Amino acid sequence: MKEKILQNISKNSRLTSEDLAAMLAATPEEIELAMQEMEEQGIICGYPTLINWDKTENDERVTALIELKVAPERGRGFDKVAERIYQFEEVESLYLMSGGFDLTVIIVGKSMKEVARFVSTKLAPMDSIVSTATHFVLKKYKEHGLSLVEGKSADERQLITP
Repeated sequence: MKEKILQNISKNSRLTSEDLAAMLAATPEEIELAMQEMEEQGIICGYPTLINWDKTENDERVTALIELKVAPERGRGFDKVAERIYQFEEVESLYLMSGGFDLTVIIVGKSMKEVARFVSTKLAPMDSIVSTATHFVLKKYKEHGLSLVEGKSADERQLITP
């Protein structure tokens, strides 16, 4: 049942225990107990709201994905470096990666200049950071499994007739 609760609230955290109980053939008390246990175990870490900032009046925000190549610390691997990085308030997400770089940092700033300042003054000077590569998000179509584009048909190609 816990897995089904997680699947449902990952798409809509506003579902009540009554809603979930009806969907999962359980009682609201069982749902509340399961959710409390998952919160205590650190499985449920929060209930964020997905916001399409492009539709707000103050949409002057830029999202950046920053690739980091890191020299891991002896005995602690990447964890010690990651711990220092995720404590910066600018950091929204931080992931250990496989492939051509080690960590991905996702931040949101007011401008490209603000993001560049964060990279040059906070990330790049760290002893264990070997190199950085910053990529800016130009447009978001889907986030957290939810579409940010409304009213678009599956096929928008124009019919051209001779």
